[in-house]
Amino acid sequence: MKPLVCLRSTVIALLCALTFSAQAASSEALLPIQRQWAKIQYDLPEKERAGAFATLAKLIEKARQDSPGDTELLIWQGIVVSSQAGAEGGLGALKLAKQARELFEQAIDENPAALNGSALTSLGTLYHKVPGWPLGFGNDEKAGELLRQALEIAPDGLDANYFYGSYLFDEGDKEAAREALQKALAAPPRPQRPRADAGRRNEIEQLLKKLG
Repeated sequence: MKPLVCLRSTVIALLCALTFSAQAASSEALLPIQRQWAKIQYDLPEKERAGAFATLAKLIEKARQDSPGDTELLIWQGIVVSSQAGAEGGLGALKLAKQARELFEQAIDENPAALNGSALTSLGTLYHKVPGWPLGFGNDEKAGELLRQALEIAPDGLDANYFYGSYLFDEGDKEAAREALQKALAAPPRPQRPRADAGRRNEIEQLLKKLG
């Protein structure tokens, strides 16, 4: 079981992952949301992020009301709610993580392949990083299952391979982790999201350094 004192750090680590988990979307409403998330995450002082993410989550909720059935917006609502959880920390973070889980589960029910399986990747990361019972819903077995399902949809994806590699690293399978991470680095860039790509590739390189 992951201890409560680690909740903030694990959720923050998770959110750095989750917030990059969606690929470039077809929805015109989505790219500004993705860019606004990056501005909050990288440019705002840490103490200001929780409120900014909460505001962004409300904007996404309004956008979803205007575009019912948009699974891509639903996924990014989950991502932003997760980001808010990481910024807030504490038991409130766990409550928000549960809300994000519900959003990702709904997205999977609607279209598991949306955004190259990003809901599967994000939900798998939640299950891996959130503390397990009795504090939270974390479950590494479920996490692995979801992350592998995401790879079936996006076998060459940057994020799908990164998150699976990170999971394998934590599970102690270093050789498989290295293979997944190297595959992630070989993924094609996302021209509309250079900031996201740069941050992800830096995380991959840092983890590869840990592998030696």
